[in-house]
Amino acid sequence: MPTVYFVKQGKTVDCPVGTNIRELALRNEIDLYAFPANLVNCRGHALCGTCRVKIDDVRAVSAQHDDEKAKVGWEGPQYRLACRAKILADLQITTNPRPRQQGWTSHATYKWMEQLPD
Repeated sequence: MPTVYFVKQGKTVDCPVGTNIRELALRNEIDLYAFPANLVNCRGHALCGTCRVKIDDVRAVSAQHDDEKAKVGWEGPQYRLACRAKILADLQITTNPRPRQQGWTSHATYKWMEQLPD
């Protein structure tokens, strides 16, 4: 039985082989979505890409589907859609793995934001 560690939540969960990451997270009250995606998302149909997670071992999950490659394939094999990936072995998952600085916050005026805790 694989052990899954959710990094940001500091929570470890055991699950059977073949368990869907999204279903496991929701069943264990682990929030996959950032606002506003926590209110509006595709409910696990791989349409929106908001359940994106980062995994530590690509061999510990099922192969990527074509619809998943279209949403997160450009970021690398360690980024997966939780609604499509199935757990095969022990794994560490980082939910909502977006960098803190994006867009306008990368301007020099906002350098102070780099000091903020995650």
